[in-house]
Amino acid sequence: MSDISPALSAFEYWVSMAGTIAFASTAVLAVAAKGIDVFGAVIMGIITAVGGGTIRDVILDVPVFWGSDLGYIWFAMAASFVTYYAQSFVSSRYVYSLMLYLDAAAVAMFAILAASKVLDAGFGGAAGPVLLGIVTAIGGGLTRDVLAGNETLLMKKELYAVPVTIGTVLFVAALPYYPEGELVLSIVCVLLIFFIRAAAIHWGLRVPRWMVVTK
Repeated sequence: MSDISPALSAFEYWVSMAGTIAFASTAVLAVAAKGIDVFGAVIMGIITAVGGGTIRDVILDVPVFWGSDLGYIWFAMAASFVTYYAQSFVSSRYVYSLMLYLDAAAVAMFAILAASKVLDAGFGGAAGPVLLGIVTAIGGGLTRDVLAGNETLLMKKELYAVPVTIGTVLFVAALPYYPEGELVLSIVCVLLIFFIRAAAIHWGLRVPRWMVVTK
């Protein structure tokens, strides 16, 4: 995605930072009931915010993204600290809803940017970009839930991983037929993931019953 303009790059950067804040804040709220101290809350927030991208870069054997820009760490740390001491405010209906929508936007953008990065690296054929796009988007949250002993995102019937999968599969499948329009395709897939996730948040949509095998 080398054809991205400086203005769009700046926009992506600040959306990424907003998503980092949302990831960290929702992580702290998810583990607060465990009686965790502020140090543990900050660590959980950071792990959630940068965990998925870190796993991706380790698998790709490239420098970890936040190593060249510690802003991701500082924003995650600050958001976690503030959320820990302002839980009642952040967990209020409107603020928490805002965090969820920021989370949805970040998940969408992180997934498609990751898929593009993996494609550029030529890693894993067609499966690699999809899998690492999903890992980038939800890996931090999965790690958080495992460490906190919570039910993981993949075990819930919430529409979270499904929109990411749909968007990344569409991106990877369509790009060979439209290589000169990668930027447009990226925006379309980001918006697709975001709107599905936003609809799930707004209307409480769940994974369809036909996708769940019951005993």
